Amino acid sequence: MEIITVNKKAYFDYEIIRAMEAGIVLSGPEVKSIKNGRVNLAGGYVNISSHNVPQLINVHVDPYPPAAQAQKNYDPTQTRKLLLHQKEISSLIGKLKTKGLSLVPLKIYVEHRIIKVQIALVKGKKQWDKRETIKKREIKRKIEQSLKN
Repeated sequence: MEIITVNKKAYFDYEIIRAMEAGIVLSGPEVKSIKNGRVNLAGGYVNISSHNVPQLINVHVDPYPPAAQAQKNYDPTQTRKLLLHQKEISSLIGKLKTKGLSLVPLKIYVEHRIIKVQIALVKGKKQWDKRETIKKREIKRKIEQSLKN
């Protein structure tokens, strides 16, 4: 498994309840662009449409430079369809009805030459939770630093 990009902001802003793997529908130039690491997950989220189709929204995929001439009307933040089993989709629909829960993309990676997206059911952290996370990170860094010395 080769990780292409990670949404670090999601790990900081949200408490991850359940993560799952999903396929993504892409065009050929988008695949090449993502494999080159030209993708940004910040601000992206997952929505389930009225037809029970999960969609990846607001994820920026740069146009692939050699195919830029062929893709004149390319929208880098277009909505992209996610591939999940119907059982997983109905489970997510039921859980999303709970107040305060949402779906965000965590990682994009390549597994057996196929691009996958790890999405997670998340709950927003409060400000004090975020401060606590920062304190734990600083304590861990100080311990590692003292062990090196």
